[in-house]
Amino acid sequence: MAHPNPRADVRPTEQDDVAAAGSELIGGPVGRRAGRGGGRWAPVRVIALIAIGVFALGMAQKAPCYGSGWFESATDQYTHACYSDIPHLYQGRGFADGVTPYFESIPAELSSGLKYLEYPVLTGLFMQVAAWLTPEGTSDPHPAQTYWLVNAALLMICAVVIAVCVTRTHRHRPWDGLLVAMAPALALTATINWDLLAVALTCAALLMWSRSRPLLGGVLLGLATAAKLYPILILGPIFVLCWRAGRWRAFWLAVGGAAGAWLAVNLPVLIPAREGWATFYTFSEERPVDFGSVWLIIQQRTNAELDGVNIYATALVVLGCAAITALALSAPRRPRLPQLAFLVVALFIITNKVYSPQYVLWLIPLAALARPRWRDFLIWQGGEVLYFLGVWMYLARLNGENQQGLAAGGYQLAILAHLLGTAYLCAVVVRDILRPERDPVRQDGSDDPGGGVLDGAKDVFTLRSAPTQPPAPTAFVDWGVSGRTLPTPATGRPLPPDDVSRET
Repeated sequence: MAHPNPRADVRPTEQDDVAAAGSELIGGPVGRRAGRGGGRWAPVRVIALIAIGVFALGMAQKAPCYGSGWFESATDQYTHACYSDIPHLYQGRGFADGVTPYFESIPAELSSGLKYLEYPVLTGLFMQVAAWLTPEGTSDPHPAQTYWLVNAALLMICAVVIAVCVTRTHRHRPWDGLLVAMAPALALTATINWDLLAVALTCAALLMWSRSRPLLGGVLLGLATAAKLYPILILGPIFVLCWRAGRWRAFWLAVGGAAGAWLAVNLPVLIPAREGWATFYTFSEERPVDFGSVWLIIQQRTNAELDGVNIYATALVVLGCAAITALALSAPRRPRLPQLAFLVVALFIITNKVYSPQYVLWLIPLAALARPRWRDFLIWQGGEVLYFLGVWMYLARLNGENQQGLAAGGYQLAILAHLLGTAYLCAVVVRDILRPERDPVRQDGSDDPGGGVLDGAKDVFTLRSAPTQPPAPTAFVDWGVSGRTLPTPATGRPLPPDDVSRET
């Protein structure tokens, strides 16, 4: 029984009930005779424009702080939920006074005793470039306002790069990029800090890996690690998947590219300014339990100091990574790279001693690639929005004089909301790995469209007694679940189980 080509671009309104319902605002689900959306309305252009629009809405949300809240009130930036590190660190890390990061110490009266910039080298360079682009002698009463605008413009470019990379990673699912472009947490947290730089480089690395360019993917991953520590974790899933598929050359190319790029960026600072370069790592190690983490709930509920939190968190990450490795090697089919990448980064965030509001940016593109379903994505985003509001209301209470805001108990519920939301999405991804027929990306017969050299590769090592092999790339498959009647994405008609077996 022949079926239409399942490799045609997937239209979300044909597969996703939430997307279909939401499309009523713009005319309803796509029809049978609709064009493929090429030309000026190509998906990548539409998604890039939407990402710019959503980012601009996030900038508008910060307007109360831009006027005065960052500088003239102790609580306005919290009660209006428009806090950002960027304007505060312009002065507080010496950029306004021309201090060169890592090489020159920050005056103690500016940084409250922190001697050097506590960010990785590439993020420090990003901050310095923005300072160079900030006009001197500006007429603004607070030059930090201009610095924030310059950073926002640069971060907007990063946001567009992220959306475009996600759009292109799965060639036949370009509209999954809308999950990134329209994510509420992207608008709310994009300009809190400089995380979007590392996220953009990470997404570019995943795109290059999906195009079977592991060396360039590794280089970009090394640059991302030079901007933020978390991207190095993605080498773990690449290792496990290459192990299962026997694709060691691609893995070592990626590792070599990552190491070379990281060293190229870090050595020029490490050698002449070792103390300044090491501040990020010593600060991360010595940082106490902080906002947003499960450890803060434990600390507040028990009044314990949790001096060994670094050991506890590291042990949980190691145990979690061991469990993810066992899952990857024993699953019915080799998991897709974005699935394992999402699980590993989510594990790191959930067990970390701090879960800042902007850390959600690390997960948004990985979630869009790992589980491209609007319902699950919005459930998770709902928890993140609740936390975003909760943390600022809690800080308003801590910093205000009239005790208005969210008490500790309410803030702990907000923490649980975003922790449980992230855990829920992890559980759905694990279910998709154990039952590949539930994976939206694989329902047209695809193996791992973001896997590059892993896509369609045979297993050479698994923990299963009878390793399975990927299906033919043009077949609609039931992924080994017998007795079910499934719709084909290409036709929408039920495909009897007997026909499924003949096709595969």
